[in-house]
Amino acid sequence: MSEQAELSRPKHSDKIQTINPATEEPGKSYDPTSIEEALAAAAKAHAAFREWRRTSFNERAAVVRKAGAILRQRKDEFAALMTDEMGKTLDEGRAEIEKCAFHCDWFADYAAGYLADAPADIGGGEAFITFNPIGVVLAVMPWNFPFWQVFRFVAPALMAGNGALLKHASNVPGCALAIEDVLHQAGVPKELFRTLLLPSREVEALIKDDNVAAVTLTGSVGAGRSVATAAGSVLKKCVLELGGADAYLILEDADVEAAARVAATARMVNGGQSCIAGKRFIVIRSILEPFEKAMTDAMRGFEMGDPRKDGTTLGPMQSVEARDEIHRQVSESVRKGARLLLGGKVPDRPGAWYPPTVLTNVLPGQPAHDEEVFGPVAAIIAADDEADAIRIANASEFGLGSGVLTSDLDRGRRIAAHELEAGMSFVNESVRSDPRTPFGGVKHSGYGRECSAYGIREFVNIKTVHVKPLGSGGTSRTE
Repeated sequence: MSEQAELSRPKHSDKIQTINPATEEPGKSYDPTSIEEALAAAAKAHAAFREWRRTSFNERAAVVRKAGAILRQRKDEFAALMTDEMGKTLDEGRAEIEKCAFHCDWFADYAAGYLADAPADIGGGEAFITFNPIGVVLAVMPWNFPFWQVFRFVAPALMAGNGALLKHASNVPGCALAIEDVLHQAGVPKELFRTLLLPSREVEALIKDDNVAAVTLTGSVGAGRSVATAAGSVLKKCVLELGGADAYLILEDADVEAAARVAATARMVNGGQSCIAGKRFIVIRSILEPFEKAMTDAMRGFEMGDPRKDGTTLGPMQSVEARDEIHRQVSESVRKGARLLLGGKVPDRPGAWYPPTVLTNVLPGQPAHDEEVFGPVAAIIAADDEADAIRIANASEFGLGSGVLTSDLDRGRRIAAHELEAGMSFVNESVRSDPRTPFGGVKHSGYGRECSAYGIREFVNIKTVHVKPLGSGGTSRTE
């Protein structure tokens, strides 16, 4: 369940130290939360939930909508905080905050409709389905989108009438506390939502606490297994959004230059540090060489630069350790036969920097083919034809997002809708999350959905109610 191997149990007095990944200089430090404090917070959150669940949708919407307004007001502040803690460029940070605000507005407007009683006809009397809140949901969140990942969960959770506890990644404690501040400033009761700077090793005990009703996690496959095991042992619901090795099919009828631009954009979102970034680009052999050139040119347009400056297109990776793992995957892939078209060298400078990198001749047995590479590395894989491309795309443990690049929209629609094993499939654009559509994956990319009506209903009790006058008929003995 840990983000990294933790060999010894730190004392409560040990500080959480942030490191600026662009410079490797230390930033602010924070006091961790003890498990005793976390359990006490869970008890208080449960008590607050019992009051919050009685509020109206209009009351909740006013609070969640205000959270969105505060996010917009403090956008530059929060973008700079993400830059300092995990290296996100200011431009991408501002866009992330705007997305969070839109998400708050969306669920403030539509949660009541998503959770309205639904009539049912079961052949007599009155029958309907209600969607009731279930309690306190624990969110275990990652560093790569420090605000969006949390608001993606918390806006619908609060609108549904639930409480929430946040255990954020250890390298973004400032972001985690800022989110708590926004929600409290907006009017969320202070005990209903709490940020817990809790070591990962303590998460299992919190999941098993009676005051926690369910858990949601965005993170690695290993973390997902640990959380699912802990939740399953006490029969609690969990939603998991895990890794991805998103495949994009570049078909022979595609405009190669346009396809390369879409592919490069898909690969380089957040410096390549995204579960739904495009990672495997499966190209029909007849256009392989022109696509290699076009993709290399498109990737070259992303230049490493100071993430604090407007217009920077590639900042540092989130840590030197993460950068070194990316380089290991690239180097091992080259040793096993991949051909390097761009990048692939660690810059001689302080910080967690890695250049845009393009590999071709990527084959099974190479990390670039078999593993999730969480950085600015595009893997080009050749396919004989459409059927072969679909086979390669689906021959992965992951199934989060996928794409099809083609000039034939009917062909693209068919492949996206019926052939690719993924939770999302986009034609001629890069995959993204959106509050209006369900977000999530299959296979080792996890289960459950976030966003839209499907997401808000993950953490509610979907209850059947049947009402008949007393004495109006017998009762069925059939289950």
